[in-house]
Amino acid sequence: MTKPRERKSVSEWNGESIQAGESRDVKLAVSESYSSMTVNIPIHIRRAVEEGPVVFVTAALHGDEINGTGAIRELVQDTDFHLLRGSVIFVPVLNLLAFDRHSRYLPDRRDLNRSFPGTANGSLASRMARIIFKEIVSRCDYGIDLHTASVRRTNYPNVRGDMTNPEVQRIAKAFGSEIIMNGKGPAGAFRREACNSGCPTIIMEGGEVWKVEPGIVESAVRGVRNVLRDLKMLEGEPESPDYQVVVNKSTWVRAERGGFLKFHVKPGDIIEKDQPIATNTTLLGRERSMLYSPFDAVVIGMTTLPAISPGEPICNLGMLPKGTKPSQVRRFRSEEDGLEGQVVEELSTNLFVVEPNEETHNQEQSGNVEPKTFRR
Repeated sequence: MTKPRERKSVSEWNGESIQAGESRDVKLAVSESYSSMTVNIPIHIRRAVEEGPVVFVTAALHGDEINGTGAIRELVQDTDFHLLRGSVIFVPVLNLLAFDRHSRYLPDRRDLNRSFPGTANGSLASRMARIIFKEIVSRCDYGIDLHTASVRRTNYPNVRGDMTNPEVQRIAKAFGSEIIMNGKGPAGAFRREACNSGCPTIIMEGGEVWKVEPGIVESAVRGVRNVLRDLKMLEGEPESPDYQVVVNKSTWVRAERGGFLKFHVKPGDIIEKDQPIATNTTLLGRERSMLYSPFDAVVIGMTTLPAISPGEPICNLGMLPKGTKPSQVRRFRSEEDGLEGQVVEELSTNLFVVEPNEETHNQEQSGNVEPKTFRR
């Protein structure tokens, strides 16, 4: 059940008034550094003349995930970005203490994205979370939070949200990603707690840490614009892909043994059950076994580190909905001449992808070498 919440006006910040039709850079004090310096996160407020929804767009909640930072900078600096109604709160770096350390986590080693809605007398993370919630989320009707994969991984662009919430479903579909991951998110997560407070929020995942990747930035910029268009805050209609898949189940395929991997798929690939994902080899290249897909799937994310030990995650697979055939989805993808295909190719440059060895595959099927394996 949605909890009642106190709404703050977007027109008042730190005693300053931001009138309808104005744009203003402001700062939000969220903590203090070890040297007693106030930690201010930079925020850009843009208001239309006409009243309407208030939307926050945030990035770098994990301080090393800066693709979203690049996207927000593009939007803020775009001279053609004119709101028809409502307001947007842009926050390029939400977790400044972690960002300054090139780290996912705060100096107290806590994950800010597990600390919401926060408390006034708790840990550093909890106190920051409370201020962010009070000063940003409480002003907004919708939220978009931009993320990347964690360290040594990469993600194909996808949107995540609780599709049982009609307004979350609305903006998740409007964002325009091919892949939507259905779920509320873990306890204490920013988007989950924002939804619980009455502010429907989605996240986008795409790319790697410590990078600003052109295709991922373009995907995020397009997605934010799409949501604002759907809310009638920008001119035009949302740009939609030829297909969208809502994924209700995903799993990480994990290594059974240590070794050095040869990858056979890349982020964004649409694959079939029992299709080879990677071959495990020795350091001299001797093949040991293959990893296979347990079901028809889209490759949501992958490790970018080929050296692995038993149990390490290799590939994050999103199960295709029942009745959705991989060949059908691949056909839509092949007919697209746009951003989605560009992103697949760009992300594949971070991996060494080769065709599987058919001899090894055939030997596994005949029982002459280790059988096909996958670990969920």
